[in-house]
Amino acid sequence: MKYDLINSNLFIKNRKNFKAKMVSNSLAVFNANDIYPIGADSTMPFQQDRNLFYLSGVDQEESILVLFPDCPNAKHREILFLTETNAHIAVWEGEKLTKEKAFETSGVKTVYWLQDFDKIMKEIMSQADTIYINTNEHYRANVATETREARFNKKIKEQFPAHKVEKSNPILQRLRSVKDPLEIDLIQQACNITEKGFRRVLKFTKPGVWEYNIEAEFIHEFLNNRSKGFAYTPIVGSGNNANVLHYIENNQQCKAGDLILIDAGAEYANYASDMTRTIPVSGRFNDRQKAVYNAVNRVKNEATKLLVPGTIWADYHIEVGKLMTSELLGLGLLDKADVQNEDKDWPAYKKYFMHGTSHHMGLDTHDYGILTEPIQANMVFTVEPGIYIPDEGFGIRLEDDVVVQETGEPFNLMRNIPIEIEEIEDIMNS
Repeated sequence: MKYDLINSNLFIKNRKNFKAKMVSNSLAVFNANDIYPIGADSTMPFQQDRNLFYLSGVDQEESILVLFPDCPNAKHREILFLTETNAHIAVWEGEKLTKEKAFETSGVKTVYWLQDFDKIMKEIMSQADTIYINTNEHYRANVATETREARFNKKIKEQFPAHKVEKSNPILQRLRSVKDPLEIDLIQQACNITEKGFRRVLKFTKPGVWEYNIEAEFIHEFLNNRSKGFAYTPIVGSGNNANVLHYIENNQQCKAGDLILIDAGAEYANYASDMTRTIPVSGRFNDRQKAVYNAVNRVKNEATKLLVPGTIWADYHIEVGKLMTSELLGLGLLDKADVQNEDKDWPAYKKYFMHGTSHHMGLDTHDYGILTEPIQANMVFTVEPGIYIPDEGFGIRLEDDVVVQETGEPFNLMRNIPIEIEEIEDIMNS
């Protein structure tokens, strides 16, 4: 891995919190993700299952974590199963985790090779009444491919049909949504790397560059700072491309006078950052662009203040809608009749700001969190309002990542990334 070794206390604490939520005499199993084939002998870069990583820090394929807090054999209350490393593997692929290194990484004392999994599993399943299976139930999930975890879940229910089955997901949704200070430090590191990339782009951008040139400047800075790369597929949308919310082609030339909407963030140690900035190709905003930009920035700043413990997700978005409606009236994009006659299920402001303002962030860019439950301290959210005006040939979105505090306003993890018009123009023209 490119990143520095993470303190194993994070994963020890995460397992302790998870085990405290398990029913008596139950065990839970978490499998690594598959390595997905492309064609011939080519594969996609490996991405670890986020729940396995959250509970162990193990970032290696074909790994399994078993938690059985009530196991009569104390040795089997936490177990890691790993692919056995050897000299041949070390030459061709690089050395895999040894048992000693796995303990240093995870804090799990009992480590077996994967070849022993079936034998050990049969033994401990005879001692348990319930098994927790790992499923992806994120509200945005759309999984078309059968995962390694899904295959395991199917197999285990066939092999042990008399066992009760519980879901790990509700526990993990709540645990993962509230960040440990060590996690916040990792997200801050990802944000710091993103800042370096953005500052590089500000000095690089000028009329005639291509959107993919800007993408390349980011990846250069990310890789040079121990990141694997983008936390998600980046958006570099110049001109009217900014009005396509999930524009990812990044293949058009940037023209003088246009704006560029850049939605890009680095990952670090599997933790995401998520930034959006909108900058002028020529290094200066015109008066209309400034007016819309400042309106978006005001909404972002006021919306951020609303992210306090106890806030209900749906109520938050209603309040942000009111903020945006006021700004759109001031810009002349809406009039009072538009607001008075609006459909309450699709308010007038949605014509120009049609997406949500915030989402949970962490190991996943759109991280776990139950939206019907009140916001808590140490949750990390994006704040990303936008105004999109196809008729005027530009769209503006601004996005920061913030940590909810026990009292006061959220802490902005992107506080050092330029966002004010004057600072952006000064850097671009320096």
